[in-house]
Amino acid sequence: MSKVAESQIKQYLLTLQNTICQALEREDGIIKFQQDTWHNDNIIDANTRVATNGNFVEHAAVNFSHLCGDQLPKAATDRYPELAGAKFLALGLSLIIHPSNPYVPTTHANVRFFSAENIWWFGGGYDLTPYYPFVEDCVHWHTTAATACAPFGNEVYPKYKEWCDKYFSLPHRQETRGIGGLFFDDLNCWPMDTCFAFMQSIGNSFLPAYLPIVTKRKNTPFDEHERDFQLYRRGRYVEFNLIYDRGTLFGLQAKGRTESILSSLPPLVKWRYNWQPEPDSREARLYRDFLQPRDWLTMPVVL
Repeated sequence: MSKVAESQIKQYLLTLQNTICQALEREDGIIKFQQDTWHNDNIIDANTRVATNGNFVEHAAVNFSHLCGDQLPKAATDRYPELAGAKFLALGLSLIIHPSNPYVPTTHANVRFFSAENIWWFGGGYDLTPYYPFVEDCVHWHTTAATACAPFGNEVYPKYKEWCDKYFSLPHRQETRGIGGLFFDDLNCWPMDTCFAFMQSIGNSFLPAYLPIVTKRKNTPFDEHERDFQLYRRGRYVEFNLIYDRGTLFGLQAKGRTESILSSLPPLVKWRYNWQPEPDSREARLYRDFLQPRDWLTMPVVL
C-alpha cells in the first residue's frame, strides 16, 4: 500500500468524523462534541469525540484511530492465521449514538482499513437498534443501505445485509440486536480503489439513513414505562459489545485506550431476571416482528 493511499483513507475518515459530528450537533441543537486527541505506543493518532445530555442525544461517541503494532491481535488472526505475529496498520472511524427518547433508535456505524504484511482489507457497516420501531423507518434504513451498495453490484446489499443479521445477533438470546443494516469485513476482492470507494459509499450513506428517522421521532412524547423498557433493552447492547464485538476485542487486544474503546456503552442500563413482555404489548411486538431477520425491501408496509 502506498503512503498516498494511506493518507487518502485517513483524510476521508477525519472528514467523515467532522461531517457526522457537525450534523448531530445541528440536529440536536445543544450538544457540543468534546474532542480528546491522544496517542500511546501503538496509537499513531487518535481522536475521541463524545457528546452527552442533549435534546435527543443522551450519549454519542464518534472516534477516529490510526494505530500500528508489531503483532496483529487475535481478533484478526482468527481469520488470518498466517498473519500471526505480523506487524499491522489500522485506520478506522467508529460511532455510537444512544438517544434519550425511546422512539429514536440507537445506532452504530464504522468504516475501517487494515493492512498486514502484503495483505490489506476494508470493513465496516451500520446497524439500527430500535425500542419502539416503525415499519417505515426500517424500510427507509434498509432502502438507503441498498442504494449505497447498488453501484457495486446487485448481489452486494443482500450479501452484506445477511452478514449483518448474523453478526449483530445474540445466539444465547436467539434474537438479533436490532433490525440490522450492513456488515462487511475482509473486503479485498475488488481493486483497492473500488474497495475504498465502497467504504466511502457506506460511510457517506450513514447520515441520510439515520437523520430522517431522528427528525421524525425525536419529539415523540414518552413515559416512564417506555423509558424503562429502553434501559432494559440497552442491556442487550452491552451483552453484544462485551461478548461478541470484533472492534471491542481488537481495540483491547491492540492495547488501545480503554476509555475510548468502551465509549460505545450506554450511560444508563437496567437488568432484570427472567423478564418477559406482556402478550400483545408493543414491547412484545418488538420481539415478535422486528428481532428476527426480515426482508425490509419487499415486505408489506404493515406487519
